[in-house]
Amino acid sequence: MNSGNRHDGHLADQTPAAVDPADQWVLDPATGEFRLDLDAAPAPAQATVPRPRAARAPAARPGAAAPPAGRRASRRHTGGGGRRRAVKWTAGVAALVLVAGCGGALYAYQRLNGNISSVNVQVGPDSERPQAAAGAMNILVIGTDSRKGLGREYGDEGSPGHADTTLLMHVAKDRSNATVMSIPRDLMVTIPECETDGKKIPGTARTLFNESLGQEGRDPGCTWRTVEKMTGIRIDHFLMVNFEAVKTLSTAVGGVEVCVAKDINDTGSHLKLTKGRHVVQGEDALAFVRTRHAVGQGSDLSRIELQQQFLSSMIRKMKSGDTLTSPTKLFNLADAATKALTVDAGLKSVDKLKDLALDLSKVDTKHITFATVPVLDDPKNKGRVILNEKPAEQLFAMVAADRSLTEVAAAAAAPSAEPSPAQASAPPAATVDAAAVRVTVRNGSGTPGQATKAVTALKGKGFAQAGTGKDTAAAATTTVSYPKGRAEQGAALAAALGLPAEAAKESTAIAAGEPLLLVLGKDFTELGKPAAPVPTEAPKDLQRVQADDADVCAK
Repeated sequence: MNSGNRHDGHLADQTPAAVDPADQWVLDPATGEFRLDLDAAPAPAQATVPRPRAARAPAARPGAAAPPAGRRASRRHTGGGGRRRAVKWTAGVAALVLVAGCGGALYAYQRLNGNISSVNVQVGPDSERPQAAAGAMNILVIGTDSRKGLGREYGDEGSPGHADTTLLMHVAKDRSNATVMSIPRDLMVTIPECETDGKKIPGTARTLFNESLGQEGRDPGCTWRTVEKMTGIRIDHFLMVNFEAVKTLSTAVGGVEVCVAKDINDTGSHLKLTKGRHVVQGEDALAFVRTRHAVGQGSDLSRIELQQQFLSSMIRKMKSGDTLTSPTKLFNLADAATKALTVDAGLKSVDKLKDLALDLSKVDTKHITFATVPVLDDPKNKGRVILNEKPAEQLFAMVAADRSLTEVAAAAAAPSAEPSPAQASAPPAATVDAAAVRVTVRNGSGTPGQATKAVTALKGKGFAQAGTGKDTAAAATTTVSYPKGRAEQGAALAAALGLPAEAAKESTAIAAGEPLLLVLGKDFTELGKPAAPVPTEAPKDLQRVQADDADVCAK
């Protein structure tokens, strides 16, 4: 090939090595997308101060066509635009690492699509689920301790596993911030009835949260439903990873820096570290995120803090290091990591995963907050915990309403005082004939009988066609949903309830001829009395870690 057209600093008189298929997909600086470049070849063994090379995808599958003649973009250095696109793309991959919690890594290589496993989970009727926060994303990340296929190195090879590490990640509508809530595995909860492969699995009252997965045949959909019922936050997708993901990703990035404030020798996890900072990878990284007996109070809560430190450090490493610009490292990483990953059917697409990664890359590290759901020791079971109701509900309400836990982003995330287009165009509530408005009231407040009381009060205000529906999952806030073209009815109902105008939202899940849906949340008190305002500050003494804090050190 004519090396005289190359401007990457490599010597022109070197004999080309065998072409690695991974090197034939290159980043086009004009589009920010990958394209097939059949002329691409690896750099010679010796070079004079080579510049970093753009990340590349693997070779096309058999039969893939080359780009049309004349459309192959020049590989000449074109300035900062291409570099910015490359940084944006690779930052998207780094963001997706965060979503994968304990260590999943994804990359938009078409040939990796077959690696990804998916589960078509059943999460119940839309009407029984919490109201969605329009534009925001809530992703459930599950780290399972299943030993299937991993031999006896980690214990019982045949174990179906549990929800060993669970994170609920909320990404704000404006992508200015993200909150990642850790849910303790030893939390006592009610696991609702769920369905797996057409089989109904009975619910269980007051049991360990980690039994929402694997036990009794439960799949990730059961964990999904358990979290929605407990928090009142609607989940959009889930990602699940196993032990191998932690080892693979930490090794691929060249190790993750962690800090311990004392010598550690945990016989349970086999972690041995001296006081100070260390770079861990592979088995050591896995031992670090599994350690609990030698730090803090020796509980799962202490282990969660180690995991938050590890994840924060990994995010910083991947966003600042050179791992994502190395085609070889990236492909090896992605190939192994996607084999350890399971997603919901809605994410089993390379394009969707890439779009998700790019979307998440918009969140600045300093506005990513890891927090542990507030809990108390369970008075009935030693070694178990229960929700600390008031601060937990405060945290859940903030996330459900898309409020930030970081001060800088809070103002941007706060709702605007200006009415939405639908609200602005809606006629005054007084012009609506309340008797003509059909309303279904569902109770998500957690207090029995609220729906019946609300219906009685609504009929007293002229809403003669109000009726009760089946109780729904816990909801943090009270909402009104209406179908397209009936914004004025939604506004009238919200006004009768004493709700702010933004509580009424159009929903595509409601057909034109169906009743409006009123979901009573935990903030609901009584008809006509304004609901409790959504908290604007995090609970006092909330355990949390900012992803940009490099000074966190385990005690």
